[in-house]
Amino acid sequence: MPTDVTREWIADERRGLADVLDGLEPERWETPSLCDGWTVRCVVAHLVMPFRYSTPRFLVEMAKARGSFNRMADKVARRDASLSTAELARTLRDNAEHPWKPPGGSYEAVLTHDVIHGLDIYRPLGVDRSVAGERMQAVLDTVVGAQSLRHFGTDIDGIELEATDVEWTHGSGATLRGSATDLALFLTGRRVPPTSFTGDAAARVTGEAA
Repeated sequence: MPTDVTREWIADERRGLADVLDGLEPERWETPSLCDGWTVRCVVAHLVMPFRYSTPRFLVEMAKARGSFNRMADKVARRDASLSTAELARTLRDNAEHPWKPPGGSYEAVLTHDVIHGLDIYRPLGVDRSVAGERMQAVLDTVVGAQSLRHFGTDIDGIELEATDVEWTHGSGATLRGSATDLALFLTGRRVPPTSFTGDAAARVTGEAA
């Protein structure tokens, strides 16, 4: 996908989330997200971290976390969640077109990061915001990459993944069918209701008896 198109998608996802956050009642910012241990407020604080931290400041935070990105990201998200909800939402909107990429990463990785964390927020809030098909195809192509599977510890050996709402399949073996968003959440280690999936591999990935 051309870079300018991917960046337009990223900007649109950020603005869409900012629109939702602008109308969110204060107490709903404390809703537990799909990210274990993080509230909606923490997830938003994490999303705006790249816009608020220069490279030198980021490196200082990494040093404090003894080189662990996960430890650093958790500490920063919890600390920055103390920012006002208005500032968090405004920072996300104001940086919709920010060119940030992780070191050595791609804009597809940024799109995936923003889409998945958006779903971390939308799902528990009951917000019905769908992600366009082509974007979800790009996200799915990213999360089945070896690096992503390793990071999230997702085992899809011997499974053929099949999205039911977009044209996308991956792998071979026992079939696991589900919506593109449910497959993406499963592949990134999120809890997905067992009824979300069908196919021969459904029992394997949900732990439900066949």
